[in-house]
Amino acid sequence: MEKTIKNIDKTVAKKIATGINGLDEMLLGGIPVGNQILIAGGPGAGKTLLSLEILYHNAKNGIPSSFIAFEETSDQLIINFKNAFPEFKDIDDLIKNKMIIIANQGPSTRSTEEGSDTNLYVFGNIILDIENTILSNNSKLVVIDSVSLLKLTMRNKTDYRRAMVLLISNMRRLNTTTLLTLELPSSERKDLKFTSEFFIFDGVIILYQIGQEEKRLLSMEIIKMRGTNHSLVFSPYEITSNGFKVFTMGGEF
Repeated sequence: MEKTIKNIDKTVAKKIATGINGLDEMLLGGIPVGNQILIAGGPGAGKTLLSLEILYHNAKNGIPSSFIAFEETSDQLIINFKNAFPEFKDIDDLIKNKMIIIANQGPSTRSTEEGSDTNLYVFGNIILDIENTILSNNSKLVVIDSVSLLKLTMRNKTDYRRAMVLLISNMRRLNTTTLLTLELPSSERKDLKFTSEFFIFDGVIILYQIGQEEKRLLSMEIIKMRGTNHSLVFSPYEITSNGFKVFTMGGEF
């Protein structure tokens, strides 16, 4: 993507820019191509909107993309996107031209079809559905929203971790850069606990809502990003009608 960014990291071969003001600066140019990234945060932090906006900017720049929704319907996602970002006028054209595919898939549907509890067998079929969606437009950027539902429906932590490893392995085999959202129980950084997801993904971006007197400040942090240096500071952000605005101050790298 064509974007003026200060201090771009020259040590990696290729990155995919997010197209979001400030976030690409935090990432020193963008996300390394092929990375599997977790976007985590509490309710209302904007995880789904952030991933949708990254998908939108890349589709506009000719990168075919897919959004896999586990919880919301495709129609509802599009309505939410338009309501949040009314200045992004061409989302319908991108979907019509199959630069963006929004597919509603998930454990609950597959469990009903299979007549059994969600387990690794059913999850394998979910991965097959995801792969078919990706291949339908040769997606290079994929969003999976969200893995929280998978966590709830897996029988135990071991099955869940194995499922995540299987999912990541398949996304790498398909040569996609993937953003996966995760619901955290708290929006406050002081309550952050490092669970298995933080260790198996290539990158982790956390969205916080920090309480300050009578209001809550939205702030993000990059916990890790394999293949590139990145900002180590908290950066406030806003969700505007024209997308996310991330306010950086140079940062420490």
